[in-house]
Amino acid sequence: MYESHYDNPNKVYVPVIARFDEDGNIKPLSFEWEDGRKFKIDYITDVRRAASLKAGGSGIRYTCMVLGKQTYLFRDEERWFMERIGG
Repeated sequence: MYESHYDNPNKVYVPVIARFDEDGNIKPLSFEWEDGRKFKIDYITDVRRAASLKAGGSGIRYTCMVLGKQTYLFRDEERWFMERIGG
C-alpha cells in the first residue's frame, strides 16, 4: 500500500484509547502525548469532518475538553493526530 508522507512539525501522531459502540461509532477516551503524558478526555463537544489548518491533513475532528481546555483530536483513516500547541 502506498502511503503519502507529509512532514509537518505541527502534526503530532498520538496513541488513543477509544470505545467502539455496537453501531460502529468511535468515542476517544484518552490519548498519550509525545512526551509520554496521558490525558483523559473529559467530554466531547463536537464531531465533524474537518481539516487541520495548523497541522495539515483532514479527517474526523473531535472537539474535546481536557483539563478544562478545548483541544482537537483528528482521526485520519487509521491514525490519530493532534495539533502542536503554538503551531
